[in-house]
Amino acid sequence: MKRDFDLIVYGATGYTGRLVAEYLATSYRGDDAPSWAIAGRSTDKLQKVRTDVGAPDNLRLVKADAAEPSSLRSMCERAAVIITTVGPYQRHGSELVAACAATGTAYVDLCGEPAWVRRMIDTHHEEAERTGARIVFSCGFDSIPFDLGVLTLQEKAREKFGCPARRVKARLRKVKGGMSGGTAASARATLAAAARDPALIKLLSDPFALTPGFTGPSQPSGLIPEYDPSMNVWLVPFPMAPINTKNVHRTNFLLGHPYGTDFVYDEMMVAPGLGEIARVTTETFATMASLLRTGLKPGAGPTREEREKGFYDILFLGELPDRGRVEAVVTGDRDPGYGSTSKMIAESALCLVRDVQGEGGIWTPGALMGPTLRKRLEERAGLTFSGF
Repeated sequence: MKRDFDLIVYGATGYTGRLVAEYLATSYRGDDAPSWAIAGRSTDKLQKVRTDVGAPDNLRLVKADAAEPSSLRSMCERAAVIITTVGPYQRHGSELVAACAATGTAYVDLCGEPAWVRRMIDTHHEEAERTGARIVFSCGFDSIPFDLGVLTLQEKAREKFGCPARRVKARLRKVKGGMSGGTAASARATLAAAARDPALIKLLSDPFALTPGFTGPSQPSGLIPEYDPSMNVWLVPFPMAPINTKNVHRTNFLLGHPYGTDFVYDEMMVAPGLGEIARVTTETFATMASLLRTGLKPGAGPTREEREKGFYDILFLGELPDRGRVEAVVTGDRDPGYGSTSKMIAESALCLVRDVQGEGGIWTPGALMGPTLRKRLEERAGLTFSGF
């Protein structure tokens, strides 16, 4: 069925949604431009966004509101792909996923809320398979660099040794740029939901929460600072690991376990030095507590200069039997929470429109788009992926 638009950016009046719209308006012009529109609750605010980001005057505006499910369904029927930056998704996203699943519309978001993702899998995966809706969660810093980083490392492992690495460690070596207001709000909503329903705590702590019917071997918790002799560094907990690790295991699950059913994976941050281990650990948790308590609000964010000065560097270490070893590195050229994330989700949507068909269902970026998305991100979005 022919749709009016290749994609619609839902939530374009929010901080991250505006960045996505700006990226599309400035990066894709003329014959290269997709047919697209921006959507939100207020037409007046959408008009201002259209002007502010330098989009064409004829860019279509679509009124849609999470509180009005009929408006969401109408929006979905008009687009091949919906990009949504409207979170926390557990509060504002369920009706949109339902509408996409029902109408066979592809969907990408920035979700870092594993309990909600599992509920969407249980509720909509079969219907999405039936209608052909390709629903892809976590298409930003959560969790594309990690999902595709492991994919890249395992390709190198098979090339060098003929088999995958059973044990993979992701180590965030360098990062400049903070958590987004939406991520902070999502974390607050997740903690509040867990307080109301203690069963969620078990799901949140389960690395295989997104692989229904499959549980692999015991996994490192990543919650305690530790010394890594293989890197000669101290490591501290990485706040995004609880969602990223689940998505990496789901990719392995959806692809039929190419990494092995005995695959072990964890993520941690590299501390600057032994003498700073206490300080770094304290700052990590203090920053998290501050953000979760009062911090950034959804719609808030850093200046353009701050975004453009941001970056990240992630090392992946793969260990194989008989002391075999393989490495991969992923880098991004903007701050992870906004500048890089807004490019990643936009390119994920375009990958679904232009490059990848695939069956309907609830996917991860790595399982559905894999090397094709990686190539697009290297060419267009300032990421690099290298294996050694």
